[in-house]
Amino acid sequence: MNYIVVGCGRVGAELAYSLFLKGHKVSVIDHVASAFNNLHHDFRGRMVEGEALNLDILQRAGIESTDGLAAVTNSDPLNAVVGHIARTEFNVSRVVVRNYDPRWRGLHETFNLQVVSSSSWGAQRIEETLDHPEMYTVYSAGNGEVEIYRFVIPKQWDNRTLGELLPKQNCTPVSLTRTGVAIIPDCDTVLKADDVAVVSATNEGIQALHQHMYEEN
Repeated sequence: MNYIVVGCGRVGAELAYSLFLKGHKVSVIDHVASAFNNLHHDFRGRMVEGEALNLDILQRAGIESTDGLAAVTNSDPLNAVVGHIARTEFNVSRVVVRNYDPRWRGLHETFNLQVVSSSSWGAQRIEETLDHPEMYTVYSAGNGEVEIYRFVIPKQWDNRTLGELLPKQNCTPVSLTRTGVAIIPDCDTVLKADDVAVVSATNEGIQALHQHMYEEN
């Protein structure tokens, strides 16, 4: 497939190289020629120097036949406008934009763009690791509003039910593994110490679960 990456900083260079390694044809746009030095020396894609807001530059990068575009510069307005142009002017179906400063996220949402907020997401992952090292994220949806968490059932919850453990809101069971065999549990499932539980939860839900499981017992 053909992809365009706008912005050749560390994120853009890593993304472009990863797509290239998967066999895709990749064009990278940046207005600073030296930015292409961030690319891995094995990268064999197209490098287009120029302003991404210039339609000629986008066309040189192959936007008329591209399957997807990622705008990942450190300028939120630029990412939003380039993403909007790709969708509305060139009918690119797959458009993802980077939100660099969380205060600008509303701009991307105004254009109804698929957003990856790297700063917010990274800060949340670090907070979780510091605050709840015994629970860790195995999948994150959107920008972390809903996540899949994995944790081990502690001894104090042996022979109690899953319904007793989980908070009533913002937390849903996904699976329970015991001696290597996984099931889809329900609220009546009896827990055993060292079972491995996986739940889907919001940040509020996982905070409530952690408090109930470790701090109230």
